[in-house]
Amino acid sequence: MSETAGIDATVEQLWQAVADGDERRAAATVHDALAGGVDEETLLLQVIAPVQERVGREWAADRISVAQEHAATAINERVIATLAHRPGADRRTADRGRVTVSCVDGEWHALPARLVAEVLALRGWRVDYLGAQTPTPHLISHLHLTNADAVLLSASIPTHLPTAHAAITACQSIGVPVLAGGPAFGPDGRYATALKADRWAPDARAAAAALERGIPRPDASAIRHAVDDLPHLADQEYTLVARSRPQLVRQALADLEHRFPALRAYSGAQHERTAEDIAHVVDFLATALYVDDPALFTTFVTWTAGILTVRGVPAPSLSAALDALAERLRDFPRTVKLLEHGANALNDHLTCPVPGPGIHA
Repeated sequence: MSETAGIDATVEQLWQAVADGDERRAAATVHDALAGGVDEETLLLQVIAPVQERVGREWAADRISVAQEHAATAINERVIATLAHRPGADRRTADRGRVTVSCVDGEWHALPARLVAEVLALRGWRVDYLGAQTPTPHLISHLHLTNADAVLLSASIPTHLPTAHAAITACQSIGVPVLAGGPAFGPDGRYATALKADRWAPDARAAAAALERGIPRPDASAIRHAVDDLPHLADQEYTLVARSRPQLVRQALADLEHRFPALRAYSGAQHERTAEDIAHVVDFLATALYVDDPALFTTFVTWTAGILTVRGVPAPSLSAALDALAERLRDFPRTVKLLEHGANALNDHLTCPVPGPGIHA
């Protein structure tokens, strides 16, 4: 059996164990592969990471529940821990420098950051791993104590980009460079560039390579505000939409009963879920306003249409929700334009559906 075929087989075995909720079998699968000569970094990035990505895809396809998704993620996290802390684990002396790896505040998807932290530790870095949703003030306090060579910020959900921006500028204001990573920053790192992160990396190996090349420390004396990086924020549309989120959700839900009469027959739980869906639409709309990129919003809209379809919810209800929001926000030109982009993308998707990138539950 070729090395690639062997890794593929291990991925499938780990997926079956994780899908069955069998933590012992999952750990045994990984440790057997390690004993068979597969190195730890390969196991982290070419076995565990693909299985975790499949967990997200299975949830999006409504083949596993949120609870199963969380259980699977927890198993993967514990398997990683068994690798890191096994007797005789091969760890280089941490002589390359010291870095902090953290998720931005509000970001619960910590496993990608954990994978990066483990790879960096394998490559000789001293890593302070702070885990999920670290409040920015606490992150800065930690950096003051450790004098880190860099901070690696992870974000999976694009709606955390405004918070990520605040964290980036805060870290740079004390002279610590920021390497951004995670799906939230775009497949090509476009949002990391827009938010003026010092570097962006698409994966753990690229992050390690960037650190090895060195990231200069930023000028800590430069005082910078969000509008300095994103001049379009001067129109305050993002601020107004973000602050009016609760009212927009309530108003859009009320309007939706007239635009989509089937909603009147929904149960209490269905109404609650619909309100959550509208809230997500408003969140992504606000974030698209923040970075001034229609693609962020249209990608979310088409992905949401796919999610609704597999769950038996008529996707045209989403079109009605966009129309309701457009009516409420008609005095905000950038916002209306984004909603038009979303509606057009949704119409195209309903005519010829294509898979979206998705986010985890």
